[in-house]
Amino acid sequence: MTNIHIPSHEEIRTAYQQGEGAVIILFDQMAQNILLLTERIQSLEDRLAKDSHNSSKPPSSDGLNKRAPKSLRKRHGKKSGGQPGHQGTTLLAVSHPDRVEVHRIHQCKHCLASLEGITPEAVEKRQEFGLPSVRIEVTEHQAEIKRCPQCGAVTRADFPEGITQPVQYSPEIKAQVVYLNQYQMIPLERVSETLAEFYGQRVAEGTIVEACQEVAEKVKPVNTAIKTHLTEQEAVVHFDETGAQIDGKLNWLHSASTERLTFYAVHSKRGQPAMDAINILPKLHGRAMHDGWRSYFVYLCTHALCNGHHLRELKFLQECYPQEWETGLVNLLLEIKEAVETAKLAQLSSLSPVQMRSFEECYDALIQQGFQANPPLENRGDQPKKRGRIKQSPPRNLLDRCRDHKDAVLAFMYDFKVPFDNNQAERDIRMMKVKQKVSGCFRSSQGAEVFCQVRGYLSTARKNGQQVLDALRLVFAGKPYCPPFVSLPT
Repeated sequence: MTNIHIPSHEEIRTAYQQGEGAVIILFDQMAQNILLLTERIQSLEDRLAKDSHNSSKPPSSDGLNKRAPKSLRKRHGKKSGGQPGHQGTTLLAVSHPDRVEVHRIHQCKHCLASLEGITPEAVEKRQEFGLPSVRIEVTEHQAEIKRCPQCGAVTRADFPEGITQPVQYSPEIKAQVVYLNQYQMIPLERVSETLAEFYGQRVAEGTIVEACQEVAEKVKPVNTAIKTHLTEQEAVVHFDETGAQIDGKLNWLHSASTERLTFYAVHSKRGQPAMDAINILPKLHGRAMHDGWRSYFVYLCTHALCNGHHLRELKFLQECYPQEWETGLVNLLLEIKEAVETAKLAQLSSLSPVQMRSFEECYDALIQQGFQANPPLENRGDQPKKRGRIKQSPPRNLLDRCRDHKDAVLAFMYDFKVPFDNNQAERDIRMMKVKQKVSGCFRSSQGAEVFCQVRGYLSTARKNGQQVLDALRLVFAGKPYCPPFVSLPT
């Protein structure tokens, strides 16, 4: 913290007695102190004013004084609930139930006469969907051993494939414990407790860990193929990163994803060293969609910036640094978004050149208006020079980004394959935050690697319409799921 010196009455009298020059020096010192305090107060006020609705901070950081949410989306005017044509998921009766239980009538409820032997006129049916009592079934495999009467050699029958231990769990049990621990993110102790409650069999925590490691090892080829496909084949890849505690130290979970694919990796760094090690961005053939973190711009691929972030930043500026251009830029981005969506509905592949030029001119005019309202800050001649770049105001920072990366901001307008925001990556990275809330983080880097391998595989399977438990059964059957458009390494 910078020390702020407040002159005493004695120092003020001394300066007064020394004359005009001493008073000016004292005044300049006080002015410098006021400037420092003003900057510090502004910085603290900006920090307090930011929450999930006007910045990239997660909703969990809003605390108990969370304000009522205000969506940046425009109202569509439709009533809540299912829309016309939407297929519901009402529980429907089946034509062939597994079991039929007939409830017979023995006497009249009115006169108490016996109704035994009377043929019913009709039957009213009601169906109850339930579960039978489930218990662990133990199968003992006995392999015969025989001695040949001709040569005297001993021959033993082969055990079924996968039966390798004197006592072991079936693939179904292992698939379920991995599902509970890695997909539902239930802690190890509670997974063991859940199976004890459901099946009367408590599975050891070490067995659960081994099952998760087995899945992670078997799906590595699939994840490698996904990584290669993202790098070489996809037109737009979404990127994001978030902090994760591993053995009490801050690490970073990185994601690269599309609507059909997900790839996770964990690294001790957030920026370029991690991105180089993961090795997708250095070789990326398509466009990288991200939130503008400076490390992404090191790479020579084309870029697209998340306008969801821009709208939140502009919301913050409207609240703390209100200027006319901010509202104009919000309205322009949403207007372009609406025009693009309308063109897509009309099955057009792009906006007209006239329409794009009009939007570009409006964009340039608003950015210029913003720069006029926020001239660059410069060190005054009577102030000591500071090392590094001069700290700019939040409006100026956003304006610099919008000017320097105009093509990335408006990429969704130029190329309809590019979405308006980076919500895909934010949805995929959110699982790490859920993991932290439900069961804490990782005790070792190996646990984090297992999580990345298993979650990436399951997320990809889920995106392609596969049931998660079925995808895990395929792994233990030796045939892990891989999307048909992704080529597995030979």
